[in-house]
Amino acid sequence: MGFVEFVAFIAACMGINALSIDVMIPALPQIDAALSLASANDRQAVIIVYLLGMGLSQLAYGPLADRFGRRSTLNGGLVLFAVAGLISSLAPSFAVLLAARLLQGLGAGAPRVIAVSLARDRFRGPQMARVMSLALMVFMAIPVLAPSIGQLILLVAPWRAVFIVLFAAGCGLFLWSTLRLNETLRVDQRRALSYTSIVGGYREAARTKMTIVCTMVMGLGMGGLMSFVASAQQIFQTTYNVGRSFTLLFALIALAMSMGSFVNSRLVQRIGLLRVARLGLTAFALVGAIFYATAALGWLNLPSFVALQASLLFVFGFVGPNFNALAMEPMAHLAGTASSLIGAVTTVLSALLGFVIGRSFDGSILPYTAGNLVLALAAWSIFELSGLPRGPRSGG
Repeated sequence: MGFVEFVAFIAACMGINALSIDVMIPALPQIDAALSLASANDRQAVIIVYLLGMGLSQLAYGPLADRFGRRSTLNGGLVLFAVAGLISSLAPSFAVLLAARLLQGLGAGAPRVIAVSLARDRFRGPQMARVMSLALMVFMAIPVLAPSIGQLILLVAPWRAVFIVLFAAGCGLFLWSTLRLNETLRVDQRRALSYTSIVGGYREAARTKMTIVCTMVMGLGMGGLMSFVASAQQIFQTTYNVGRSFTLLFALIALAMSMGSFVNSRLVQRIGLLRVARLGLTAFALVGAIFYATAALGWLNLPSFVALQASLLFVFGFVGPNFNALAMEPMAHLAGTASSLIGAVTTVLSALLGFVIGRSFDGSILPYTAGNLVLALAAWSIFELSGLPRGPRSGG
């Protein structure tokens, strides 16, 4: 693959997870009605269970990718993802649907791990941050479009058709990988698949200060993002009563994150990876504080909510790709294992935090903004108190 196709492929590996979450947001009320859920908040489990499966499975995909290579590991996960999509479309009950979504999440861990591993195999430091930013910029087109795609599907078909779309997406990415992706892990770099090797790799990654601190920062930051995804439909349609047009507002907000990632891809080359990461994290905490204060004062109408949520995602575009690159920077010799640990911790942590914040939804925005502020301040404090360098080092 050339550079442009490689970035697009990385974006697709990341984007299939976003598609699996966002395309079904408009379908959640239909799932609620069709499967007779006890509480409206229970519908959030369709998203959270998927995220938990994706997070936990990454612990296995990393060592597998370091032993058998990137492409075969990716393709195995995509097969599982596609099969689970078919099962979801046929689920007779909410319990079966959740089990199928868990299975789909287990398959989705592969593209999440392999995307980062492929980028680290070919690039490092600010170059990797640039690739991840560009991939994230392309990837964010999916959250922009996915809810509207889901809404369009529901206009002509029942909610089960949404899972057929996911089946098709898994098959499409499998074909792209099979036909175009060259293996990036040389045979002499492959690690033995043994208990000692796996545990030793995870132990080394967990004891590397840069890796574990930046992983925790990412997990906390993504927790706020997942809480928005899980409760967006209720916020827009219950609190602000915007009806079906909520998909357009969701797209507008998601577009801000894409813009932030694009700006980040330019700045990180000029002023350094660590410096941009720190500035982005500080801005993330400041916007979170303004968001909460506006809600607490009762000033958070629909326009101000959209503006502040978009601002929060814009500055997150400076947090996600940069801290991901920083976490991977010392892990070139363990790229697959490190990527799986980073992905597992960030995904499971963000899913659990998003679930807690999402379940606190009571018709108002205050619990949501309070949760986001707590997470942003915690992420900022962990990084600032970690003792890691704050200036240009480790790739800029």
